[in-house]
Amino acid sequence: MTTERLVVRVKPGSSKGPLVVDEGESGFVVYVREKAIDGKANDGVVSALAEHLKVPRSRITVVRGHTARIKQIAIER
Repeated sequence: MTTERLVVRVKPGSSKGPLVVDEGESGFVVYVREKAIDGKANDGVVSALAEHLKVPRSRITVVRGHTARIKQIAIER
């Protein structure tokens, strides 16, 4: 199994969400409806990416930036 790393910019509390926008070289922008309270936005990011990339949620983890809007995500494929 290989691990791929992505950089994502998160927009919590967005009415657009859940939406994943691929910005090419600069990574992804993930819009989620959940607010950044008690890790709910992180859960929303994992769910949105899992659906967008068509991988199980269990294979996606937030590696860095748990409390930041810019996060590093690991995806096992």
